[in-house]
Amino acid sequence: MFSPLNIRVGFYLALRQLKRSSKWTTGLTVFVMLLTFLNLVVITGVLVGLVEGINESYRTQFIGDVVISSLDTKSYVDHSPEILSFLHTLPQVSAISPRYVRGGSVEANYKTRTNQNEKAESSGTQIYGINPLAEDALTGMSHHIIEGDYLAPGDYDQILIGDELLAKYSFGGSIPGLTPLTNVGPGSTVRITIGSITREVKIKGILKSKLSELSTSIFMVDTQMSTLLGDNSYNVGEIAIRLKPGTDAATFRDLLLRSGVGESAKVQTFADSIPNGVADIKNTFALLGNGISSIGLIVASITIFIVIFINAFTRRKFIGILKGIGVSGTAIEISYILQAFFYAVIGSGIGLLILYGFLVPFFAAHPIDFPFSDGILVAPVMDTMVRVALLSFATVIAGYIPARMIVKKNALDSILGRN
Repeated sequence: MFSPLNIRVGFYLALRQLKRSSKWTTGLTVFVMLLTFLNLVVITGVLVGLVEGINESYRTQFIGDVVISSLDTKSYVDHSPEILSFLHTLPQVSAISPRYVRGGSVEANYKTRTNQNEKAESSGTQIYGINPLAEDALTGMSHHIIEGDYLAPGDYDQILIGDELLAKYSFGGSIPGLTPLTNVGPGSTVRITIGSITREVKIKGILKSKLSELSTSIFMVDTQMSTLLGDNSYNVGEIAIRLKPGTDAATFRDLLLRSGVGESAKVQTFADSIPNGVADIKNTFALLGNGISSIGLIVASITIFIVIFINAFTRRKFIGILKGIGVSGTAIEISYILQAFFYAVIGSGIGLLILYGFLVPFFAAHPIDFPFSDGILVAPVMDTMVRVALLSFATVIAGYIPARMIVKKNALDSILGRN
């Protein structure tokens, strides 16, 4: 029975045993706990961080914190000028980028094609009309130019083109459905088509990003795209909004909905706009990481079992003497449970210092360079503490079982070394 007396005696015995134990044995056991803790947290954190890196890029490089987009029945946001005027009056807003959005195609090398029956070298793409200054303030698009220059407000008949649309950067077409254009770069003339409208434009710059919304799209000045579309209403396809630090995106979304913006457009937070498939991938990676980490937890439990068993077995004569002089078997079991708990707590404590003092800041400053994402280490505090509790529980159980096996033996048999 876990009475206060048994707990006090068990604590005394555990403290005495730890003081007398080999420093190497204690250090190695704590090191195993440290590695197990990091295994539990880091593997899952990196796998989830891979998807989280995609989400963060999507938020910072393209969609912002809140996005206003067209209803499913329309290709534009109704009353866009009025909505934009209203947004500019709100103190929570840091930056706004209105965009025209249309599906279209881009064609290259059409002037050198000798046979008109040959398949045209063209690819489907999304074409955006942007205000270059507003877009750069919100997404920092100019920092993603790897060749040529960024757009200026007066750059008519000039475009930015995503690197995946060019054979030079797409390595033979890394994205299914795209036909990369050959012999094309800054200064090249290509032909874009939006519906029945076709226009020759010159490539001013090439965008490179792991985000497909940038790497597979074309961007041109919004005033020219509005003219091409023959749209005098100035109704844009979407409005990306960056909020000031500390502003809750869901609260701001609800504010817009209450103001009536939701009657003519969809209003979503960044989290709302993420496709369901991305969330499913994130959950799958988390499950995979937990499965891999559980192997380490089993190994750590076996290690503690062996350490405690050997410790108790080699001291079974001492345990028999303790029982013979009246020390409760429960107190002896508690002493070994506390030893196992000590290993888990010290190992986890060191792990927490390494995790939040070094690993998380390091990966935030130096993301893992995956081909399609800048991976970070995701380690929410609550999830981490759950893993600490799980490791401690498994360790305590692993310490209790061998102690129970030795303690339940007859005291006289233990003193005489009989099996």
